[in-house]
Amino acid sequence: MKILVPVKRVVDANAHVRVKADGSGVDLSGVKMSINPFDEIAVEEATRLKEKGSATEIVCVSIGSAEATEVLRSAFAIGADRGQLVIGEGDLEPLAVAKILKAVIEKENPQLVILGKQAIDYDNDQTGQMLAGLLGWPQATCASNVTVEGDQVLVTREVDGGHQTVRLRLPAIITCDLRLNTPRFAALPSIMKAKKKPIEQNSVDSYGVDLKPRLQVLKLAEPPHRKAGIKVKSVTELLDKLRNEAGVI
Repeated sequence: MKILVPVKRVVDANAHVRVKADGSGVDLSGVKMSINPFDEIAVEEATRLKEKGSATEIVCVSIGSAEATEVLRSAFAIGADRGQLVIGEGDLEPLAVAKILKAVIEKENPQLVILGKQAIDYDNDQTGQMLAGLLGWPQATCASNVTVEGDQVLVTREVDGGHQTVRLRLPAIITCDLRLNTPRFAALPSIMKAKKKPIEQNSVDSYGVDLKPRLQVLKLAEPPHRKAGIKVKSVTELLDKLRNEAGVI
């Protein structure tokens, strides 16, 4: 079984994000970039399935600038076998990404696609669902456990009321939640081997996909700073402030 894992280059989760002065977007100058944490979990899960003998090959694909090769190398260090870089500038909306991934999947013909449930830059949580819709494949989102059983896959997913277990017939789409696994620390030998693994490069234009944006970002702003808390002397004072100042009761 071949597994395809899309990975995205985003601002590192530990980096401080700054909004541009004109509110037009995020200032990325001098900011550390890395693989999207949810996508890293997806690569780890694909690697574990391969180690169990459920998969034979892991192909990672990234869409973005030439610098996105670094996230593919990170995926290689975890366990991916080869990668594809679809070069395109600017931010692509989830639907455009899903259309490009559909074209890649039709070429690669994987039996399972595992991707992060969302990217931490825009938190859209849409690409996996749109991709499943375009392909007409079954899907399981927010997965916390994945088990391959022959031509089917059993997925436990996190829902508001607890956990739900679904059975999908392959080929299928799975999006990962944080509790699916903890990605391994890449050892130095794996990092060195990752530098030699092949990356195929193609242009976004070569897929003939309509990338016209359907959304317009009017303004970005940092959230307001929270006011400092205060101490109250009695329950009566607490209730008075909740009722008359906070307006929550």
